[in-house]
Amino acid sequence: MPNDSIDYGPVQSTEDLGRLVRAHRKQRGLTLETISGLGNLSTRFLSEFERGKETAEIGKALRTLGLEVIVQPRGHAPGGAEAGDKGRSTP
Repeated sequence: MPNDSIDYGPVQSTEDLGRLVRAHRKQRGLTLETISGLGNLSTRFLSEFERGKETAEIGKALRTLGLEVIVQPRGHAPGGAEAGDKGRSTP
């Protein structure tokens, strides 16, 4: 399944972020248990995070400040350019 099948982009709530994280994890064929072992996080925390629980008040801070987070795979710059291409001019 290609990366573009996931709707990466602005995140305005913990629910949005959780859905995106779950989709990305599943696309990569990873279980909560696998991620838990890799990141020293409990499966309960990860499950709650994917369900949009406002852990560490992230959602409240985003709403209060009127902010959104842009989520994309590592190594990709906004607009589809590769991160290493940022700031380079094209001849």
